[in-house]
Amino acid sequence: MSNAKVEVLPGPFLQLGEGPHWDAESQSLYYVCILSATLHRYDWREAKTYSAPLEGATYASFIIPVQRRRGEFVVGSGTRLLLVSWDGRSPKASVSQVLADLGSDAADHRFNDGKVDPQGRLYAGTMLAEDSRNHFEMDDGKLYRYEAGAAGRMVPLKSKVHISNGLTWSARTNRFYYIDSFAFDIKEYAIDADGNLAEERVLIRLKDDEAATEFIADGMTSDADGNLYVALFAGSKIVKIDPQVAQIVQEIPLPVSQVTSVAFGGPDLDILFATTAAKELSTPQEPPAGAVLTISGLAVRGTRMNEFVLPGTSASPPS
Repeated sequence: MSNAKVEVLPGPFLQLGEGPHWDAESQSLYYVCILSATLHRYDWREAKTYSAPLEGATYASFIIPVQRRRGEFVVGSGTRLLLVSWDGRSPKASVSQVLADLGSDAADHRFNDGKVDPQGRLYAGTMLAEDSRNHFEMDDGKLYRYEAGAAGRMVPLKSKVHISNGLTWSARTNRFYYIDSFAFDIKEYAIDADGNLAEERVLIRLKDDEAATEFIADGMTSDADGNLYVALFAGSKIVKIDPQVAQIVQEIPLPVSQVTSVAFGGPDLDILFATTAAKELSTPQEPPAGAVLTISGLAVRGTRMNEFVLPGTSASPPS
């Protein structure tokens, strides 16, 4: 068993930090604050965080670099999927293009978590926005795949989702894993050649039907061995799951309650980054709530994160 060491990353304390993405080329961790629509970049070499609001946006839910186009990112913002320009240092980020919009039918929704698969395809899901009707209980969300074309569009893959959250792919099982937070489970899928879901099954239930709600499964990632790591919002921990035996094999306690997402990074891909939140739901959240945490000493490594592939380019194999 490893001896995990938890530290606070230099940077701002955010109300709802999310979407960590390690960029190996720049040796940087990108992440967002959803509710303030701000983009953040922690420079590993400088040990410094740069921040920028996204112009004209109410939300910023995830940020993923565009392959072969340095300084460009795909960002989920409200009902729109945006191509964003930011040099990672300037105090302002701008929208270059709207790649897709869910339209008026989803006006009271927003994108939540989003990830890119090894083929460079973006998967992203939605939930009811914070200022809409009871967004923690309605199952109006969906999971989508972005499909490029003359006019880009989001192809619905799954409906009746409460809060679309963690997404990851396991190198061990060659399967896709997905979290709808209020389903209180992790589902496993095969994905066909076109990127559509098949063979849905519940990999593991995270609580019994009769148990009180003590936590919400949030963001998720996987290591190079194919194990899953799940952030538990209101749970003060990350759990490691072996998908072959469908069991929790490790719990990593953290000094904050609201753990929102996780991603491996660092020069050797052996640091687990965890974004957190400081939302006052029932009680005030004290620092380091809202910070990014680093977890070292896990004796595992992640894999290089996938970048978004724009139309007209092909995905490079991960290195």
